[in-house]
Amino acid sequence: MRALARVLAGESLDAVLPESDARLADPRDRALLRAIAYAALRHPFRYRELAARLLARGRPKPLLEAAIVAGLAQIEDELGPAHAIVDGSVGALAALGEARLVPVANAVLRRFLREREALVAALPGDDAQRFQHPRWLIDALRRDWPDDWTALLAANDAPAPVWLRVNRRRATRAAVLAELTTQGIAAAADPVLPDAIRIDDRIVPQALPAFVEGRVSVQDASAQWIVELLELAPGLRVLDACAAPGGKTCHIAEREPGLATLVALDIDPARVARIDAALARLGLAATTCAADATRPGDWWDGRAFDRILIDAPCTGTGVIRRHPDIRLLRRPGDVAALAARQDALLDALWRLLAPGGRLVYATCSVLAAENADRAQAFLARTPDAVAVDAVPEDFGRAVAVGRQRFPGDGGGDGFYAAVLGKRAS
Repeated sequence: MRALARVLAGESLDAVLPESDARLADPRDRALLRAIAYAALRHPFRYRELAARLLARGRPKPLLEAAIVAGLAQIEDELGPAHAIVDGSVGALAALGEARLVPVANAVLRRFLREREALVAALPGDDAQRFQHPRWLIDALRRDWPDDWTALLAANDAPAPVWLRVNRRRATRAAVLAELTTQGIAAAADPVLPDAIRIDDRIVPQALPAFVEGRVSVQDASAQWIVELLELAPGLRVLDACAAPGGKTCHIAEREPGLATLVALDIDPARVARIDAALARLGLAATTCAADATRPGDWWDGRAFDRILIDAPCTGTGVIRRHPDIRLLRRPGDVAALAARQDALLDALWRLLAPGGRLVYATCSVLAAENADRAQAFLARTPDAVAVDAVPEDFGRAVAVGRQRFPGDGGGDGFYAAVLGKRAS
């Protein structure tokens, strides 16, 4: 309830969950925490509207609203017997010292059990209620993907598998699969990606011995595609320009130990610390730096890079199934602000790429304004840049420049990727 109340008030679920995890020793409890939070945040407009109608007294106190939303979500997702869910919800309020709210929550949730059909039937019929996404995002998807927008919205409600990336410097995929089998975890090797393992069971992967010992990392299949596009080779100088939390930096280091240089950059020192921690856990090395990628004069040594990866900051509209709070946290104005940042990154870092080099531009967005539009605009204003037809069909559908993957394609998240080459002359 504490976690959900903070997210409903505008905090990121990723920022809130670690604090909640610290109170839960059993990984099964941490998995249930996520199941409840995700159930609530996949249909936030539905549950908040129901809570408001059931209370009929204006905006409730944050913990009361969180208790009702969490209870409704568990009931509708059938995460337990309905009456046990009600008892657990009111018991949690009591444990939080909110005894005076207990009878209110108890009455509201029991009324929902009695009148569920009528209450649900009386909900508004607008698009936000129908699709459980903000109207601005529904409109943007309808405009960008007129034949696919409803499928995209539905995909955001589907549960996402756990994807592991095997650290080939410490283990083989076959050995990790055999270990998971002995632990009673059903897992499968991806047929295309050489380091990827898919798990559909509800687990906390960070609790796996293979994770703790640095033999695997958690990384979605779509994100694992990005390093394939770099075409790494010994002796290359590589820059990962928006590197935190370090998944792609570590993948680069795992795939090509013979690089001349690997620099991982992020603007936030706290996030750079996460890159360092990931490298240490996996037994890898890279040069990390906290700096603004759009200001190379502050950090660049003047030597050109052969490969540059820009996994650009974006709206995250391709990963809503993993981060359902995006539905609540993103605003329409974010798209233009992020597009300006994406343009600035492309323009600043292109000067650092060696002739004949390759820049991979990627986002976890499904919005054209952040993806193909940005690549097209960059090519139009950059005479020595050329689009390289290097993103394979397995990644996703062709767009004006690069390819777009939808959430659920190949079991992966929604992602965009384009490869831009610098003319050798």
